[in-house]
Amino acid sequence: MAADPLRADPGVLVVADAVGALLENWGFKRNMGRMWAVLYLESRPLNATELGERLGLSTGAVSMLLTEMQEWGAVKKAWVVGERKEHYEAETSIWKMVSRVFRERELQWIRAASEAFDGASAQLGEDGDPVRRELIATRIAGLAELARVGAHLLEAMLQGASVDSLPIKTIGDLGKDR
Repeated sequence: MAADPLRADPGVLVVADAVGALLENWGFKRNMGRMWAVLYLESRPLNATELGERLGLSTGAVSMLLTEMQEWGAVKKAWVVGERKEHYEAETSIWKMVSRVFRERELQWIRAASEAFDGASAQLGEDGDPVRRELIATRIAGLAELARVGAHLLEAMLQGASVDSLPIKTIGDLGKDR
């Protein structure tokens, strides 16, 4: 008996659910990970109907997910000879996808936090307990240094350089009383 081409293999669905959970924990939609995994494990491009059937998703959900995934570079359209429907395939370079997320999301978050820490230092008032003020200033400086080191390490990693975690370890206890 031939396998139904619209049904996903149970093992593929297990992987799809695991990738979906992983991406959800990373801040993306679970079904983005599920859809990427189904496409990644498939030997041919799939159309939206096939994806919806395999994952139990509505046409609208598949359409929105595919649009978002194309924006992130996780899937791309693929031309299939003799087919009128659009087909999609997964980006197979994991590094290409991960580095894009690091560059366009995590690095921007770190830079925004760094700017906030620098701005907060400049806004520390002169009122109140000087010991408390010094503690706050020291801890903000520690957070700012952590952000700078984190950005530097992430940028180095994105450039393909070896990354050493020692600079993060040597920052100290972020202004903890010594």
